Amino acid sequence: MAVHVKIPTPLRKFTEGNERVEVVGENVGALLEEMERRFPGIRERLCDDQGKVRRFVNLYLNGDDVKFLGGLATKLAEGDEIAIVPAIAGGRS
Repeated sequence: MAVHVKIPTPLRKFTEGNERVEVVGENVGALLEEMERRFPGIRERLCDDQGKVRRFVNLYLNGDDVKFLGGLATKLAEGDEIAIVPAIAGGRS
């Protein structure tokens, strides 16, 4: 099942400049594995050494944060959209 993945600007160097790619995966974890297969080096930017999504990376499935849907085990359906959103830190101290 093809899922649309929105790629943030800093990661587009891995996707040949594409801001959207279609990736097949039955769940978020499988989708990330397939992304690494197709776009080597992207997974280490998204996941830590234990395979968990890095704390400064947010993944949204159709607008909902996957952290609250089941994490990497979150099931995907044909036509779903995953948005990769790097967390932004800053502000006044």
